[in-house]
Amino acid sequence: MIAISAGIAVVFLSLFVVSRRRDARRFRNGVFLLMAGGFGLVTATGVLVAVFPPFALLIVLAVALVPVLVLALAVFAIANGVTMLRSEGRSLGNLLSLLAGLALIGVPFLVVTIVVAAGRTTVPVLQDVVFVLALVIVFVSGYAAATFAAFTLWSLVYARPRERELPDAVIVLGSGLVRGEVPPLLRSRLDRALAIYRSAPDGTRRPLLVPSGGQGADEPRPEGEAMAEYLVAHGADPADVRPETASRSTRENLVLSRRVLAEAAREGSTLVVTNDYHVLRAALLARDTGSSADVVASPTAAYYVPSAFLREWVAVMVEHKALNLLLVAPFVVLIAAWVVSLHA
Repeated sequence: MIAISAGIAVVFLSLFVVSRRRDARRFRNGVFLLMAGGFGLVTATGVLVAVFPPFALLIVLAVALVPVLVLALAVFAIANGVTMLRSEGRSLGNLLSLLAGLALIGVPFLVVTIVVAAGRTTVPVLQDVVFVLALVIVFVSGYAAATFAAFTLWSLVYARPRERELPDAVIVLGSGLVRGEVPPLLRSRLDRALAIYRSAPDGTRRPLLVPSGGQGADEPRPEGEAMAEYLVAHGADPADVRPETASRSTRENLVLSRRVLAEAAREGSTLVVTNDYHVLRAALLARDTGSSADVVASPTAAYYVPSAFLREWVAVMVEHKALNLLLVAPFVVLIAAWVVSLHA
């Protein structure tokens, strides 16, 4: 068992290393890393139990504490959701943390209720249907938890600070304005871009700054315009600032900003700046649009992070809904076939 888990861990670690070298802007990097870490943990646990048998008691204790940890996580998520609603207003995005906390409590209760109901019915077909439903809910919930863990893990790893060469251009992704002015969330992105801009040695060409964002229905002017004003007011040369003011989404931010760079003859190395929770999705979209740009992170207020990561994960899952359905559907069919085979 130890040898098998160790072998699987090595396989996933190898896949991660190869995939990471080819392109760090891939979701599967997080999946490979999570799987390598999970099977590595299983291997390490097996070795410790073999060398020191009483360690098994700690494992039993840890397993027994899982429901308590899940409940604590649910309470934290609900509390964070309430904070988001009070601080950021009512919206579906701001409700995600609250909904996730309720799901952590509600899904196990729902599964237990379904299983109990299946045990009370005397109709075999109905028992099978209800049992399949319970197993599917467990599988889909586990799939959601695993993909969220992989997304969060690789987002944090990818967003970590690292040395980079001075780029030819910096694209700053927009976010909502508050009464036409730059709010703290967007300011952190602009400040990160300014730090990169100022890092250019004296006598060298500074990166072109492209603040990118169109005008939302509730905004008095385009985000790119307000962002450009902020950059110039904080030391950027107006000649080095080329705002993009027509985009309405992250994908459009990237596509339309590349046109601005092409017009300015700055199509060399490019960095994209956004908040840490948004880094991986922005990188996935950059890759999907054919851009070679790397993405760097700016900090986010702590209370905002849980809901923000959930929102980005949901967006990635929706953008790849066909792939997710393709991955989930065979397992659902296998679950149903297995349950039916029990009565064959």
